[in-house]
Amino acid sequence: MKILIVEDEPGISNFLKQGLEEESYSVDVAEHGKLGLELALTGDYDLLLLDWMLPAASGIEICRQFRIKFKETPVIFLTAKDTVDETIFGLQSGANDYIKKPFHFDELLERIKVQLRPKSGEHSIFTLGNIVLNTKTHRVFKEHEEIYLTQKEFALLEFLIKNKGSVCKRTSIIQKVWDIHFDYNTGVIDVYINALRKKLKLTTNEDYIQTVRGIGYIAEEL
Repeated sequence: MKILIVEDEPGISNFLKQGLEEESYSVDVAEHGKLGLELALTGDYDLLLLDWMLPAASGIEICRQFRIKFKETPVIFLTAKDTVDETIFGLQSGANDYIKKPFHFDELLERIKVQLRPKSGEHSIFTLGNIVLNTKTHRVFKEHEEIYLTQKEFALLEFLIKNKGSVCKRTSIIQKVWDIHFDYNTGVIDVYINALRKKLKLTTNEDYIQTVRGIGYIAEEL
């Protein structure tokens, strides 16, 4: 899951970034409204955390313009404004939730989890042969044995399983899993694929992750 924080107080943004990354979220930070709006409109984010009062463009402006393009992505305001009228104004601009500064990180984390909870009809359980991946609990099992993966290993397996049956190009993998959008040595993917194969104990009869030479990888059930 990828989160954008738009906050002009470095102490707050650094604290949030560290805390969320420890919870296995991928986090980008913008220190002013102009950059925040640019990232929000061009990035592939699962949730936005917006300060209300920002230089260059306010959180309200960002939220309104973001909502024109992205109707469903959750937005949470972080602000000292807390009157009823201000709360209503923030929600009417397109925000899903609102938390007053100062706040406890644990409370914010729970609010984020609520917003990112799979909606009715959405799946959190994905399978690949006898492998089961749960995006809600961030756990992986193979024939009832839990497989312990690092954050990046989990994200890579999740990407492959969600695109099961389709070839995942190396450029797509490095962009979606590593959030790298420039020319980069994609050899790191091979290292993680090999680690996944070992941890998942894939055999010749269970070669669920196959190499497509010169292109990338494909996850499919044999």
